[in-house]
Amino acid sequence: MTRLTLVDCYDPTGERFGLPTYPWRLAPDGLATRRQLRARGLRPGGQDIVAQLLRPRRQRGPLTAYLYRVDLALPVRPMTPGRWAALAAANTARRTCPQCHRDAGYVIPTVLGTCVNCSDYEEQRAA
Repeated sequence: MTRLTLVDCYDPTGERFGLPTYPWRLAPDGLATRRQLRARGLRPGGQDIVAQLLRPRRQRGPLTAYLYRVDLALPVRPMTPGRWAALAAANTARRTCPQCHRDAGYVIPTVLGTCVNCSDYEEQRAA
């Protein structure tokens, strides 16, 4: 596998990658990543990806960030009371142990499937 260099990441016509491609931190004005849009209080709003940024890495494939047009971005939807309630219910469900039915006070690890206390009890009982 050939390694990607910074020079290889520059493809403004999109011939090589199918999308206009720029090296990391060298995107043209008027384009932004999702995080950059969010920092401005915007969201992509259903628009297609316009370009991409690539950053070469030594061990694995390159990091990719997709770019959207800022002028087509829409404002972020405000949180309504119903959304706040749904988010609180989802977080409560993630903290509730399915075995002892108590709020663990933290998000229960999916690897354990139960709170740490119940998991330790099961390990001691099995030994």
